[in-house]
Amino acid sequence: MRNKSLKYLKKLEPRGIQSTIMVTFSVISISIMLIIGIVLYVRFSNSSRQETIQSTRRLMEQTSETLEDYLVSMRRISDTAYYYLIKENDFSSQAEDIQSRLNLLYEANNDNLQSIVVYNGYGSLLAAEPVATQKENLNVTEQDWYVQAMDEVENMHFSTPHIQNLFDDNTYRYYWVISLSRAIEITNGGTSELGVLLVDMDYSVISRMLDQINATDNGQYYYLCDSSGEIIYHPRRIQISDGIIGENSQTAAGYKDGVYDETFEGERRNVVVNTISYTGWKLVGVIPHSAFTYGMINMRYFIVLLMLLMAMMLVVVNRIVSVGISRPVLRLNDSVKEYEAGEKPEIYIGGPQEIRHLGHSIQKSYEQIESLMKKIVLEQNERRKSELDALQSQINPHFLYNTLESITWMVEGERNDEAVFMISQLARLFRISLSKGRTIISIRDEIQHAQSYMNIQKIRYKNTFSVSFDVDPDICSCSTVKLILQPILENAINYGVSGMDDTGEIRVEGKREGDDILLSVTDNGIGMSEEEASLVLTDNSRVHKHGSGVGLVNVNRRIQIYFGNEYGLNIQSEPDEGTTVTIRIPAVPYTEKGTKLLEEGK
Repeated sequence: MRNKSLKYLKKLEPRGIQSTIMVTFSVISISIMLIIGIVLYVRFSNSSRQETIQSTRRLMEQTSETLEDYLVSMRRISDTAYYYLIKENDFSSQAEDIQSRLNLLYEANNDNLQSIVVYNGYGSLLAAEPVATQKENLNVTEQDWYVQAMDEVENMHFSTPHIQNLFDDNTYRYYWVISLSRAIEITNGGTSELGVLLVDMDYSVISRMLDQINATDNGQYYYLCDSSGEIIYHPRRIQISDGIIGENSQTAAGYKDGVYDETFEGERRNVVVNTISYTGWKLVGVIPHSAFTYGMINMRYFIVLLMLLMAMMLVVVNRIVSVGISRPVLRLNDSVKEYEAGEKPEIYIGGPQEIRHLGHSIQKSYEQIESLMKKIVLEQNERRKSELDALQSQINPHFLYNTLESITWMVEGERNDEAVFMISQLARLFRISLSKGRTIISIRDEIQHAQSYMNIQKIRYKNTFSVSFDVDPDICSCSTVKLILQPILENAINYGVSGMDDTGEIRVEGKREGDDILLSVTDNGIGMSEEEASLVLTDNSRVHKHGSGVGLVNVNRRIQIYFGNEYGLNIQSEPDEGTTVTIRIPAVPYTEKGTKLLEEGK
């Protein structure tokens, strides 16, 4: 029964691996197909978008040419009326002849015209076609077309659409017109004076032109505005005038000919601008982004169907590939299990090149693990030795004996206050030195330990040097390896300022620099050469004349063991100038959890 169960389990294992590989390949394949589908759709969408924009530009160019032809014909009518009918004749003697010719000109173009009118410089009517009665109390000199013509006599001026309000109409009909006005020279009784020639174009002609290109149902539309953004034609002009919708015509009027992306009233859209010659008008085509996806539904269906067919083919291919890969993987897995069970068989190396490479890698990794275990044991021993050296520096008998001897002298000399101070500093020194067996303490305690140490040394050396501390309070709540300042201060005394007469200075500074903390000890002692300073942290075999014997090498090594090789000591010194030793450690908050991780070497 047991053998049957084992055989059954062995049959199940390949199926699990094959399924995993198959599912993985399927997911990857489907992802690739999705990416390809998206890329194809985006590419087709971009192509459709470009084609839509290009077709819009072509349609607008054709419409612009038609509009320009129409406007040129209106200019020609104006030129004919001026140069051939008005300029060469005198209104005082040839008014009927001028009126007759104007009638012929109007009748020849009445499909596109509403009226042709001539006013003198005082706004008085001289001639008009068709003949009509001018409205009473009408002052044409205040109307925009008249003012523009008289202000810029050398130009023709096109107005925006408006209802003609010059003549009475017995049918009470109202006509929308666009006025083409210009300043002219009028001869009246042999005297030349300025006047205005007005040609009112039928607005319905332009409206019909633009209605023809606004027959799309995909949200795309076209409108016409002048150079200041005033709308001349818009398919939704009534809604705009009623304030129901808006149009970005003023911005479009400032565009040069081309295609622009813009967002108006929360809708992203492309705007195509084409300038109408002679007028400064702008023909604007608006293509909402929704118009680009209009008609792409069939393309979406095609891409989805293509992806489904590819998915079915990939399922079959993935099945074949997964079986071929899973067999050597299972054999490799069996040999690894035997190795983990305590046996040392040869790791299976076979199958495809990738599986053979994996087998070689596993074999090599086992060898590296054994080597790393030996290295870890050596590093742990080195750390413990470093901690032992630090402990020896904490309880330096020579320093303790000298301190106790100084206290004895103070008591015998009845310098009780100084003896009490000395004892309190020594007690504080040893309290921090022991710190309940911890190696990681706060910077605040480390600075306090250094201050106590220097207070004792100043008394022992009879205040032959001065000490100052300048430490940023913000860094006092960070962590540090304990007793890293004392050996540096001891060296500063013994090798720096001990031989100076009341001029020695030692400064202890602490500050934050980015994510690091810098603690520095500076003295103005005898200093050392650059070559000698470079050996302080590299030559551990140097003989220590004074001090604890631990040296700065072990301090540097202790910092690197706990914080990494990018941290530690840096020494700068010049002969007869002094020495600065800088400690760089990371800014790690002093918390119970953080201290525990550092103590464990994590």
